[in-house]
Amino acid sequence: MDPVVTTLVILALAIVAFMSNRVPLGIVAIGVAVALWVTGILDLGQALAGFGDPTVIFIAALFVVSEALDATGVTAWAGQQVIGRAGTGRTVLLVVVCLLVAAVTALISVNGAVAALIPVVVVVATRAGVAPSQMLMPLAFSAHAGSLLALTGTPVNIIVSEAAADAGARPFGFFEFGLVGVPLVAGTVLIIALLGRRLLPNRAPTILPQDVSAHARALRGQYSLPEGTELLGVRRGATEVVVAPRSSLIGLHLFPGMVTPSGDLVVLAVQRAGEDLVGADSTLQAGDTLLLGGGWDELERNTAGPEVLVVDDPARIRRSVPLGGGAKRAIGVLAVMVVLLATGLVPAAIAGLAAASALVLLRVVTPTQAYRSISWTTVVLVAGMIPLSTAFITTGTADVIAGGLLSLVGESTPYLALAAMCVLTMVLGQLISNTATVLIVAPIAVVVAADLGVSVLPFMMALTVSGAASFLTPVATPANTMVLEPGGYRFADYWKLGLPLLLFFLLVAVLYVPLIWPF
Repeated sequence: MDPVVTTLVILALAIVAFMSNRVPLGIVAIGVAVALWVTGILDLGQALAGFGDPTVIFIAALFVVSEALDATGVTAWAGQQVIGRAGTGRTVLLVVVCLLVAAVTALISVNGAVAALIPVVVVVATRAGVAPSQMLMPLAFSAHAGSLLALTGTPVNIIVSEAAADAGARPFGFFEFGLVGVPLVAGTVLIIALLGRRLLPNRAPTILPQDVSAHARALRGQYSLPEGTELLGVRRGATEVVVAPRSSLIGLHLFPGMVTPSGDLVVLAVQRAGEDLVGADSTLQAGDTLLLGGGWDELERNTAGPEVLVVDDPARIRRSVPLGGGAKRAIGVLAVMVVLLATGLVPAAIAGLAAASALVLLRVVTPTQAYRSISWTTVVLVAGMIPLSTAFITTGTADVIAGGLLSLVGESTPYLALAAMCVLTMVLGQLISNTATVLIVAPIAVVVAADLGVSVLPFMMALTVSGAASFLTPVATPANTMVLEPGGYRFADYWKLGLPLLLFFLLVAVLYVPLIWPF
């Protein structure tokens, strides 16, 4: 079979598998790499080259940095500080939420920023008497716009920057994305502020994230603790556990104020069926509830075994405590990484690896925490799809598609070719991962620019803008999916606000980008 046809068949099967949602994304990507080798399109080294690509390594390192900022309460603190000063007015609060998530996204990626700020936004919206459904979709959509503020905003930025360099142009600067990102954020916030009230539903959420301060008050009330008792602080916390069946704790005599058998935690309260246990009745039975206090690390370690069933995971509660242990170290490492990336003193992958390693060595995150923080689905997806981009170039598939595109729109003006490429990217981006979409379209864009004899830079930047315009479905990006249940959204809610934003992104990509990066 002709190599071009084979490559297109593999692409078509991958798109079908992506859209089916029945095959894990990582398996599809691995299947693409293996299929390219089995069919002889690529040799073994080329088929597996993506797993050692510097872009993939840098993306993996950024997940560790994001985890450090989230786990130490830096993002929770930033959210509380900014949103807490916004008052209770709907429009002002909405604008502040959008600007905040855009700024955070520029440093720790779309998914990390949205995941960290969902609880804060829901709590603040509820206190202000605003339905969370009026805030959470703008949160996700503004994060997409904010991903264009800096190189670290999304893996797509890293991919197109490397693609531009490989095409003989130059990589984009760390803050160069902001030349298009700032107008995108401003326009996104304006559209949301003007149209959001009418286009967003007023709906009760199906799931509400936990309000830490309310949780502390509930614990004090449940266990009749003094009001001044600090339950959730920077270094120490508290958690409820239930004595498990067949637990070795059954039969022990525990009472408030004593130290647990491990010697690490203090028993703050003991209850059975909602009543305090006192005297002889305080011999533990299966199903009894304990309120334990101690250092966060000790809480996580001593409640992880089979002896007790944890009601609220200490690790999850700890993330919502502003500026917890290690926060200053995390901020310092982030600042150094940004300086290295902005100045170009070292390659991006080296800066990312150095930052991730420093966070582990400084004990901001544990090695296990660092490994778990990496979205291996994203890493494998990018690594597995990079060989497909290689195949597009080596087999001439990109030339064939680019030739068809140019014959359709003509060669009189590069604007039409740019518009066609952006529309293709936006359509695919609603159905499959925008990262996978960009990896597919990037080699086509390079060939189109070469055939037209123009710079590849506007095509790469427009590709980034188009890839960020994943607004029409809840499955377009993980960030869109994250806000689905907390906002009480339905599938059809997304396109109502998403369509005006998508058209705005298309206009920016086609008309504004070439003004900054001329053909």
